[in-house]
Amino acid sequence: MPQDHSFDIVSQPNAQEVDNALLMAAKELANRFDFKGSISSIAKEGDKIKLVSEDEFKLKNVWNILTEKFAKRQVPLKFFEPGKVETSLGGSVKQEITIKKGIPQERAKEMTKLIKASGLKVQAQIQGDEIRVSGKKLDDLQAVIARIKAANLPIALSFTNYR
Repeated sequence: MPQDHSFDIVSQPNAQEVDNALLMAAKELANRFDFKGSISSIAKEGDKIKLVSEDEFKLKNVWNILTEKFAKRQVPLKFFEPGKVETSLGGSVKQEITIKKGIPQERAKEMTKLIKASGLKVQAQIQGDEIRVSGKKLDDLQAVIARIKAANLPIALSFTNYR
């Protein structure tokens, strides 16, 4: 049995579930009566999702369809940051949604302070865009997980490599 136990705190959406939700939303757009003959579309380009529609009302409906599919696939909406709605040539509107990955440095520092303030005998290290927490007792690590979940931070977190 190892002396120290550890786990990683990461903020990474499940890419397969995001792609599945995008495909399901695109199928629904193609089949819905209120979008027949519309130029509404959903496209993923790298870490961005591009929504295009004829007017703001339809664009809002496209975003609602997409959020519904993310919810069904259990992908937290905290991973997505909608941009401004822009008007393009031809009267159509578009919007970029950024997929957030990794824990920003300021948020990571805030989380390590929260862990250290808990008074538990654990160490927290920032490793790039994730945080590794290690300690001798598994109960202390579980207490850290519970404390971070209770903090209700504005980013979606998952706990991996628990050993």
